Amino acid sequence: MIREHTLAIRPPRALWVPFELGRPLGVPNDPAFQTRVLRAALELMDAESGPVLQDYPEDVPSELAGADFTGMSCPIGLPQPSSSEHRIVEDLLLEIQQVAPWYDLAVSQRGRTTVGISDLDVQQAGRFLAGYLRDESTPAPREDLTTGRLLKLVCEDLKAYYSEAASAQPGMSASIAVEHWLFNETVLGKLLWQLRNTGTEHEDDEIKFFARRSLIPDRQIQYKGATAYHP
Repeated sequence: MIREHTLAIRPPRALWVPFELGRPLGVPNDPAFQTRVLRAALELMDAESGPVLQDYPEDVPSELAGADFTGMSCPIGLPQPSSSEHRIVEDLLLEIQQVAPWYDLAVSQRGRTTVGISDLDVQQAGRFLAGYLRDESTPAPREDLTTGRLLKLVCEDLKAYYSEAASAQPGMSASIAVEHWLFNETVLGKLLWQLRNTGTEHEDDEIKFFARRSLIPDRQIQYKGATAYHP
């Protein structure tokens, strides 16, 4: 997916694909498209010698090939959060309820989910995240994990829950569109930004590490910087 790396490493056979990072097979939920990509890669085995670097000739359909941030919105109708910071837990739990039907649809369509690594249900996960941000002394619902470790797992579960829900919406197959909605138009996104802002210099090394490295995608950080937006 990164041509410069392949040129430097010189593997015996390589197929370069012009797709979004993280999607080496191109179009999600399109087995015919994905099969064409796999066949093109396997056909490189017929080359008599290497290294071989071949460009895949087909791009993803134009309507799925990324998206402009301008004017982007997700059709999931979410309620406006209250202005009171004291209601942040209630706001997040209400939003999770609004997202739930779309998440259920996504799971029904795919027969699988990536939600569950925290071993908490999504309401418990949301309650812990929002409660922690309101008061860091909020008891963790799992005594076998450190607060930092549990926060990371909870955030991963919540991000997956929202992302899978949004991807069930028509016209939301591009992951950048789902990502932009999650981090910029939801209560959860607001809380994740808040956790990053407070966590990057936290005294707990676990919280500091994941707040800096994995909580918010780099391209969202760059987008916020470019628009001088501060949640």
